[in-house]
Formats: sequence, structure tokens, C-alpha cells
Amino acid sequence: MKIVIVLMLVAVLGALASAGFFMLRKGRPGDQRDRRMAWALALRVALSVALFLFILLSWTMGWMRPTGIPIGY
Repeated sequence: MKIVIVLMLVAVLGALASAGFFMLRKGRPGDQRDRRMAWALALRVALSVALFLFILLSWTMGWMRPTGIPIGY
């Protein structure tokens, strides 16, 4: 379960990094740079929503339990 969550977070960060790369890359007029950046940002949002729904489903199905923060540490 933890592996899936970590992999999804890495995928979100990868999509964010690729959007930053496309934003900073110099291109010629009429280049597909803006379209690729928008696609990467849309992918990041979709992955984030999917991760949230997966965590919610995991909690509902009992695969994961919230443990809270231990008091006194």
C-alpha cells in the first residue's frame, strides 16, 4: 500500500518537473511547448486526484487506518 502511494507521489513530482522543463525551455514561435506544458500540468492534477481517491478508497475498505500523531513525543 505504501509503495503505491510513494510511486504515485513520484509520478506527480515527475509530471510537475516535466511541466517546469517545458516552461523553461526556449522554443521557436509556433512550437508545441505550451501545449506540452499544459498537458503535463493536467496530468499532474489528474494524478493528484487519483491519489486522493485511492487513499479515500483504501481507508473506506479498511486497507489503511489513520493512526494519528502520538502524544508525548
